[in-house]
Amino acid sequence: MILVTGAAGYIGSHSAIDFIKSGYDVVILDNLSVGHIEIIDRIKTFAKSAKGNLVDFIKGDTRDTELLDKLFKTYKIDAVVHFAANSLVNESVTNPSKYYNNNVSGSISLLDAMVKNDVKKIVFSSTCATYGEPEYVPIDEKHPQRPVNPYGNSKLAIEFAIKDYAHAYGLKYMIFRYFNVIGADAEMVSGEWHDIETHLVPNILKADSDKVFNLFGTDYDTKDGTCVRDYIDVCDLARAHTMAFEYLQKNESTIINLGTGDGQSVKEIFSAVENSLNIKVPLKVCGRREGDPAKLIANNSKAREVLKWQAQTSLEDSVRNAANWENVLKTLQKARAEKQKEGANA
Repeated sequence: MILVTGAAGYIGSHSAIDFIKSGYDVVILDNLSVGHIEIIDRIKTFAKSAKGNLVDFIKGDTRDTELLDKLFKTYKIDAVVHFAANSLVNESVTNPSKYYNNNVSGSISLLDAMVKNDVKKIVFSSTCATYGEPEYVPIDEKHPQRPVNPYGNSKLAIEFAIKDYAHAYGLKYMIFRYFNVIGADAEMVSGEWHDIETHLVPNILKADSDKVFNLFGTDYDTKDGTCVRDYIDVCDLARAHTMAFEYLQKNESTIINLGTGDGQSVKEIFSAVENSLNIKVPLKVCGRREGDPAKLIANNSKAREVLKWQAQTSLEDSVRNAANWENVLKTLQKARAEKQKEGANA
């Protein structure tokens, strides 16, 4: 059985879905502070319609040591896939306490529970934010790590902790450093659902006559003047986590970048959305945002060579799936609002 923390959120939910598709039983731990119970319900429904895998959900926090101990004693956990974290860069700057308390303290609590209960494998969701301002592009795993915000600092601190625990207690780990994640699963079980949306594609899709899409900066040293990023589909990303668990069965710990190895500019993503969906999105050109590097692109050769993984989903399919999910999301949000209204009137 696989323990997936944070699987009521965007990437964690897709990882849980991929494990289910691959025939594994899953137990989900999430405190629902940023995740959504509706996503858990959809994962459970999907599991029943797929292979009948066991999917259990426990509402709880990784900092709750008693809960963790009970969980590990109740289930025979083969590995932990750890997503549970706060991840808004701007918020981490204004409220670093939240990020060190949840991201770092929660992870240490989880690692302690693993050691106590003899669970030896962990796949950790890290980030390219640990690299900071790139010294060269594409960025490989040997690039210096100098985060420029508390979010990146918190993820790097967990990387150090996992490596130290591995050395001292015999844990095996796969640490993934993600680049920019987009898309949704084709079955529409899950997708992006953030109360504060900061990601590019959903913000383009949400633009309309009442909400214009703001393009920040057109004077970068790039092919068209806008920032270039490495956009990886969430299902490709999720598949890597299942492969990581299977890799750790016979191989040693390692750290791997997950990206396509290619880069698209903001203008290119904007055009891909308009062309794939045959729509016109209202646009406002603004000045640069502070701290936005011109280019962030992964060197993914290690993922291809060591894990035998590579991105498979086209940008057009990622965009179409993201757009289809936006329609599902509107229905889910409407149902939640009606339920809350009924509760208020009861």
